[in-house]
Amino acid sequence: MQGPPFLWGQTKNNPEKVHEWIRPLQGGQGAPGDADAVIYGLPLSSSSISPSAASAFPEACRRAWKGFSTYNIDEDVDLSSLSVYDLGDTIQHVTDIGQCHSHIATACSDIRKQHPQSVMMGIGGDHSVTAKTILGLKEADPNVKIGLLQLDTHFDLRNPAELGPANGTPVRQLIEQELVEGKHVYNIGLHGFFNSRALKEFADAHQVKYITLNKARKMGVGKMVEHALWELAQEVDHIYFTCDMDVLDMAYAPGVPATTPGGMRTDELFEAALVCGQHEKVKAMDIVCLDPEKDVAGMTVKAGTHVMLSFLTGVAMRK
Repeated sequence: MQGPPFLWGQTKNNPEKVHEWIRPLQGGQGAPGDADAVIYGLPLSSSSISPSAASAFPEACRRAWKGFSTYNIDEDVDLSSLSVYDLGDTIQHVTDIGQCHSHIATACSDIRKQHPQSVMMGIGGDHSVTAKTILGLKEADPNVKIGLLQLDTHFDLRNPAELGPANGTPVRQLIEQELVEGKHVYNIGLHGFFNSRALKEFADAHQVKYITLNKARKMGVGKMVEHALWELAQEVDHIYFTCDMDVLDMAYAPGVPATTPGGMRTDELFEAALVCGQHEKVKAMDIVCLDPEKDVAGMTVKAGTHVMLSFLTGVAMRK
């Protein structure tokens, strides 16, 4: 792991802004093992199918913290009641994607071993990082059964034999490597003309559960996520929540490499993240596929940061 690219000073005993509250680690000091949550950057985008600078989001997210209060008025929750530490970024290689992925898996395994009770929060990076994060979690605890709650416009079931370990393949990698069973994958948010029939057939053959955005809206996105988590919780030990920011409609997320029309609204995504944060079995999450260099007026970076804080609001509500 590498330390955060810059550090904010902790100048207030009662922090009001997020950058005053989240504790960055300095010099080799370690976060306590009983921290409520630990954050780490996954600055990789060279494995993206679409041209992407999603590797820049971890730093952009940290910089955005200055614009957010720790208090969520919607839920009357102050996040400063949580102990949250920024562990820095996973080490990356300039050209070797395999080495980058290996570093991610090793780092996540180490984080889980050192922080067994903490919720792990990865800030990506493209969606390829999810397969390696979960690989690290399994290496740390081979016996844990993991389920996946995925918010996404795409299945991410494309063939790694054709594309390599790219951002269109992580869920297929997890299934084929037997890290997550297909029946323990729930994908919510698929819509429009952005997936092939062949990918649907692969999903059906492996019992992947998928709910289109239209169907989710009939129940309510938050209620559908709550239902999916309940079903997963009957089958698995831990649930991993992955939020691909391309699930948002392009009107709300110009800073997404594969942005599309017809996606979620930001309020729906924030509610979904809140619901995931509230569930006791959700032990890790990531936010991926957000390119600050494509963004307009910081819209998408702020939305991604809001997803992180919405999730943490749910974690605070567990207590």
